[in-house]
Amino acid sequence: MGRTYFVEEAIGQYLSDLSTKLKPYVTGLLIGQHSPQRDYVIRAVRTPPKEEQKEESIPSKLASIDEEWITTHASQVAQMLPGGLVVLGVFIIATPELSKDSQNALRKLIFSVEKSLTKRRLWKPDEEEVSDRAALQICSATKKVVCRTYDVQDPRSSAKPADWKYQSALSASWLALDCTVNVNIHIPLLATSPNHDLEKNTKNGLNRWSKQIEDSVFLINGQIKDDDTELLEGQKKLRGNTQSSTQFSDVKVLTQLSQGSSHRSTAAVQVCSGSINLKGAVKCRAYIHNNKPKVKEAIQALKRDIINTLSDRCEILFEDIIINEGPHKKNFPREYHVLPQRLFVPVAGSSVMLSDYKFGDESDAEIQERFVEMLDQSVQVEDIHIAEEINTVDICPITDNVDDTQQKQVTKATLLLKLQQNMGVVIAAAVAVFASIFSFNYFSD
Repeated sequence: MGRTYFVEEAIGQYLSDLSTKLKPYVTGLLIGQHSPQRDYVIRAVRTPPKEEQKEESIPSKLASIDEEWITTHASQVAQMLPGGLVVLGVFIIATPELSKDSQNALRKLIFSVEKSLTKRRLWKPDEEEVSDRAALQICSATKKVVCRTYDVQDPRSSAKPADWKYQSALSASWLALDCTVNVNIHIPLLATSPNHDLEKNTKNGLNRWSKQIEDSVFLINGQIKDDDTELLEGQKKLRGNTQSSTQFSDVKVLTQLSQGSSHRSTAAVQVCSGSINLKGAVKCRAYIHNNKPKVKEAIQALKRDIINTLSDRCEILFEDIIINEGPHKKNFPREYHVLPQRLFVPVAGSSVMLSDYKFGDESDAEIQERFVEMLDQSVQVEDIHIAEEINTVDICPITDNVDDTQQKQVTKATLLLKLQQNMGVVIAAAVAVFASIFSFNYFSD
């Protein structure tokens, strides 16, 4: 028996509109949530056209689909999804002449997108995790919808039939889990590795930290709950409500201070040329469907958001540094920059909010433009909810009195990156209070 996809009713109209506007074909992503019994599709997003590409210049054959462009779009969209939301699959709307080639094109895209998304993850899927991805084919003339799935864990996977069912107010009362996670990560830079490769070293350090998050204890509304119990056990479920409303659960994350006696540990002495420090707090959020969700589903979604939001934040930061400073710049004057702040934007007719990251010098218009380009969604300025305070970056150069030998061994720059977040905590008798600081410090000997 194939999987069933419950789809937000508005998506049907969105896909119908695309079929009349874009010819001979249009591709896009399906966004939603997996669950053991069924999947939920809450958004469909068309692939944005390239700047140099006009509608009349779209290739007339599916064999010429730009896979790299579509996978890049999928990776950027994934950064804008809070915990619990993922790219469920891809769709193609094509003319009858191209329909016979659509399934082959969809199959290639599904595996390419999955490969691209897997590269950026710092977590590994569970053994019981759903590995089917949707391939949705729509004929622009007849409007016929054909949904199939492919198992991305099996390169030889063949298409399986799947049900595509529209439902109104599908995500109008989904559950949200909120938490703020304190971060204190020290990442040594080995003397044998290139000091300038900060991104690679940071990812290695985050990889180790992500395992701590996986092993953490999660308190939901102050309680430890068994994984297989229902998240809403003991709570009243919202019924007959077509208006978007969210039930929030406050979550506390308790990380282990040390390993138990059953774990053996070894110490290694390594020569280091510097260090990277990530310290402070990050705002995290995950959404979960309201069809008898299990505690383990909700916690898994929140764990992945914690890991993703810190990893994505660092990735965006390094991209910005490379764009503005150049990949081979060696002498950094003292400069102040703004780190990306996390923000949330509501989805019409849904209790779910999408996520993004904003640099301090970005205007609201730029945020609105990015949502239109990446998610094909218009956003009102008043609907942009900033989750964190302004964040600053202080890039400090090495002092001039370093001798030549040391200068060859260490990088030319010291990065000090600070992200300040107001936690709403007031400390009595303090002259000045910084409630939370998220900083990226790069120290070199």
